[in-house]
Amino acid sequence: MSDELREEAEATLAARAEVGQELEPQLVDRFVDRVEQEIDRRARELAAQRRPAHNAPMIPLALGSLGIAIPLLGIAGGTAGLAGVIAVCIAIVLVNLLWATRSR
Repeated sequence: MSDELREEAEATLAARAEVGQELEPQLVDRFVDRVEQEIDRRARELAAQRRPAHNAPMIPLALGSLGIAIPLLGIAGGTAGLAGVIAVCIAIVLVNLLWATRSR
């Protein structure tokens, strides 16, 4: 438990003794909200630490896509014409988009 949260718990317990039973539920609710905020903050912090760097995997994918696109566009243009070139371009864009959205 963080020092700040510990101090807030101690202050809540001390205030509980002073205010009486009529304000006790509000004190407890406020403290529970504070604990939930701390849990959310720690969960986001852990998720950020565990999340891999997003930019690093994209560079090899982009370079690989360009490297594969050149011969595919040549073959598609020679055999299927403009329709083949458009199909190859759409396929490459879809692969890159699916990879980018899956990696997040």
